[in-house]
Amino acid sequence: MTTTLSSNNHELSKLLVQSTGREAETKKLCMDEMLRKYCGEFGKWQLKHFIFTSLAWALEACHTMVMIFADREPEWQCTAAACGVVGSTCGILPEEWEWVAGRGSSTVSEWGLICGDKFKVGLVQALFFAGCMVGAGIFGHLSDSFLGRKGSLMMVCALNAIFGCLTAFSPNYWIYVILRFLTGFSTGGVGLCAFVLATEPIGPAKRGIAGMSTFYFFSIGIAILSAIAYVFQTWRELYIASSIPSILFLILVVPFLSESPRWYLVRGRVTKAMKIMSTIASINGKHLPSGVLLALDEEVEVEEEAKTEAPTLTYKNKSLENKDVVGGSIIDVLRNPATRIRLILMVAINFFCAIVYYGLSLNVVNLDTNLYMNVALNAVAEMPAYGITAVLLDKFGRKPLAIGTMWFSGLFCLLGSLMGNVGVWKLVRMVCGILGIFGMAGTYNLLFIYTAELFPTVVRNAALGCTTQAGQMGAILSPMVVVLGRLPFVVFAVCGIVGGMFAFYLPETLNQPLYDTFFGLEAGLV
Repeated sequence: MTTTLSSNNHELSKLLVQSTGREAETKKLCMDEMLRKYCGEFGKWQLKHFIFTSLAWALEACHTMVMIFADREPEWQCTAAACGVVGSTCGILPEEWEWVAGRGSSTVSEWGLICGDKFKVGLVQALFFAGCMVGAGIFGHLSDSFLGRKGSLMMVCALNAIFGCLTAFSPNYWIYVILRFLTGFSTGGVGLCAFVLATEPIGPAKRGIAGMSTFYFFSIGIAILSAIAYVFQTWRELYIASSIPSILFLILVVPFLSESPRWYLVRGRVTKAMKIMSTIASINGKHLPSGVLLALDEEVEVEEEAKTEAPTLTYKNKSLENKDVVGGSIIDVLRNPATRIRLILMVAINFFCAIVYYGLSLNVVNLDTNLYMNVALNAVAEMPAYGITAVLLDKFGRKPLAIGTMWFSGLFCLLGSLMGNVGVWKLVRMVCGILGIFGMAGTYNLLFIYTAELFPTVVRNAALGCTTQAGQMGAILSPMVVVLGRLPFVVFAVCGIVGGMFAFYLPETLNQPLYDTFFGLEAGLV
């Protein structure tokens, strides 16, 4: 791989000489430095690319939250006078009641997922998140390797559209379960591929607030889904309607996306990376000098040490020659002592965060108000959390904010567990739940940018995939926690407080470079 990089650098150097007619010294810069000095950290190019790429989060929201509407339990009514004294369909004969909107309004009414079969609704949800967990790991690895960020995003969106539409034609419950698992498999890779592709071309000074802004698109997607579900109120029509945005994204948006220049760089395709950097500079109204060459952070380190004749030059040259920069796997993350500890901590934090976030979110269907309005308002209510954390991110740093938001959520969940379920205490408990999800929504948003900055480019998506898998495991367990009655608030409080304690052992990444390789990361720790 080092030979390929050297060949590419030599080829570019010859082009520089031919264009200037004289031997010119080529100055090697890492990507962050090139963005700061010559291309612009967040100009017109990055803004357009960020918005187009982040639209994929709205697609993920549609495919994830559609179960709230498709698997809801519709209203029913008595057809016999005597059944009016019974509060549940489980205590009366089938011929004595009927679904108000007919059997086709949801999967529950069509396949009778009530009473003894009510657990099947939770099973579908759990298996969807299980599919997300598997898909996050697989597509996280593929986007770091030969598929790339853009190729992986295109594949998962295509699979989402296919499986989403096929779900609408499920002939029975078990086929429905399989197709929801497959939809989850592809959905698991959407967010992480879109996040990395959107944030990697952004400079370090703007990367934090940009990364925090991606979750706005997820909330917007939930709000849009509520409107779609209000129009298409039968579950089969809803699955088709909620899959159409994925098709439109593939046709209208993906052709205008660029592959990540960082991915090109670590794959040894320096010419393609330089072409994108030149385009970024041009569209941003900047100028990229002809004597500047993009290089891995470890190459820049070696060049700087060569100029100062540092004693560690021999060791670093040897390290550079032997280092595989094509792309790594989660095994490589675990082999490295620094990244191993980071991964273990982030896996635990994501797991706890998901239990609280999804557990509190599931209470929406239990409120005795309009379901469509509730889901939309829940999405809108999360947005202030994203805005506040985005503003505070570069002021206080990633680590203090992660600790603060998790403890904020944990504290109000703890207070909620102490409240009664009658009178004014019931209202106070509901407010505690809202504040709990407010804090955890901020944490969830923060964790993506924090994880991306903790790991080098060669394994960034693999690490994100692993932590996302941990989050999906928490999502799988959250419905089981919810059925525990009053105990869930205690569980949510413990998860929030313990997660914040784990964050104490993570390093701060504010204003730190986005390293490309393990060598660059290790050099930065010295």
